[in-house]
This record gives sequence, C-alpha cells and structure tokens, in this order.
Amino acid sequence: MIKDSELIINPNGTVYHLDLKPEDIADTIITVGDQYRVERITSFFDEVIFETQKREFKTQTGYYKGKKLTVISTGIGIDNIDIVINELDALVNIDLETRTEKKEHHKLNIVRIGTSGGIQPGVGVDKFVMGKAGVGFDGLLHYYEHSGIVNEKATEALNKHLDISSKKPEPYIVDCDPELAALFENDEQVISGYTGTNLGFYGPQGRRLRIPLKDANFIDQLVSFRHQDQRITNLEMETSAIYSLSKILGHGALSMNAIVANRADGEFSEDPKAAVKSLIEFTLDKLVQL
Repeated sequence: MIKDSELIINPNGTVYHLDLKPEDIADTIITVGDQYRVERITSFFDEVIFETQKREFKTQTGYYKGKKLTVISTGIGIDNIDIVINELDALVNIDLETRTEKKEHHKLNIVRIGTSGGIQPGVGVDKFVMGKAGVGFDGLLHYYEHSGIVNEKATEALNKHLDISSKKPEPYIVDCDPELAALFENDEQVISGYTGTNLGFYGPQGRRLRIPLKDANFIDQLVSFRHQDQRITNLEMETSAIYSLSKILGHGALSMNAIVANRADGEFSEDPKAAVKSLIEFTLDKLVQL
C-alpha cells in the first residue's frame, strides 16, 4: 500500500495537486503550459462536461466531434510535468481507495500543444514542429529507475558531439509514441525533428542578457548535431519530461509546437496567437482519428 505521505488524496477524494478524480478525465489528454490556453482549446468543443482548477492546474473535459478529450494546463517547466504525469497515471493505474496499484494497466495518450523557439534556419516562425524525440537537458529522468526507454544510439551520439560543462545534467534522448506520431508526421504542414527541453528560458537556452553564459556556443553545438536523418529543430521546457515519464509509466506521448521565434534568424512571430490557434485546430482534427 502506498503511504499517505507519498500519494496525497484530498478530503474530497481527488489527487493532491490536480484536484481530479478518475472519472474526471478522458483517455486522450492535451497538455498546455498556459492555463488560459485551456479554454482557447475547449472553445472548439461541442460541449464541456467537467472543469476544475487548483493553482496553475486548470482542467476541462468535454467532446470534440464526438471524441472525449481532457485539456489540462501544466504551467511552465519540467518540475510541474513531474507532478502532472505522475498524478494522471495515479488516476488510472492506482486504486485511490486502497492505495494499491491496479492489476491491469490503463494507457493514456498525452499530447502537448505548445509554443517553441526554432534553432534551425528552415524552422521558421508559425510553422508546426512535431517532436520525434525529446532531448532532455533537464536531468529529471536521472531521478527515476528506468530501462529501455532512452534512445541509446542517439544519446551516445549527442554526448559525443557536445562539449559542455560536466556540472550540467547528462543529456538524454527519448522517442515519442510512434502511433501518435503516425497521425501527424506525414502531413505537409508538419516539420519533424528532435525537440530540446531546457531547465529555463534564458541561460539554459543560450540566451544572454547581463549574465555571461557557461557554454557560450551551446546553441551552435545543438544546431550542428545530426543523428541519422534527425536534427534538433526547436527548444522549449516540457517535452523530454513528458516523453520520459509517459514511457516509463506505459503511456503514449507526443509534443506539437507552434514556432513563435526563430533563433537562427532572430525573428519573432507577428501573430503568435494565430499560430497557436491554427495548431490547436490542426491537432484536434488529428486526435479525432484515435
């Protein structure tokens, strides 16, 4: 039995941070960083049948073209992803009354709709990028026992390629769910590539304002990396954590990002909200096919 201190259940029977019960969520879950983006997505729904919010974790469940979907905001960063993925899994794979793991595993499909910065010249603003793999510069995976979830060849190639401070977490690469990827990757609107996940927005993503950077050429190293036919196309702050924890726990995960900035060209989208709106509609229509 899982102790009260490890899996915290609220007095109303919901999991601690998300304020959700098992019946409140669908099998297909969309995650977004911004809590206000939840309603931007569900505004396209036929109906919303459930909603709740605790802190930055806002959730709405409803139907889009007959498909039951849940949309949940995670806030920014891998620390919140650690909470969200673990608690979503607890909702479907742990009996909250007995605090014991269920005998039969229940799989969720978790799709991130987010914004990101492109680092390659061809990954322009307002484009859609599908994370074929998540490249973790965050270190979260190293806190968990895991086997067989890391793309070992790609990870080895990346670590041989990089020349960065040894005090930083060792990077790793985890592939997306192939079934989810199949819905998106052959569409002409989608660029497929490795999505890098960083601990922060400024220094960890190679942005310098007033503080000098430890590895000043970090972005250049990422741009020049190649493994087979893959390259690191974009950087954000959640994908590798979603992929890693989902794969460990037996869930499918995919990250779809609208490119709102291009680091190579120094450009920023003239209308990022329109780019995100297009990605939302595009993704929803793909998820109906699940």
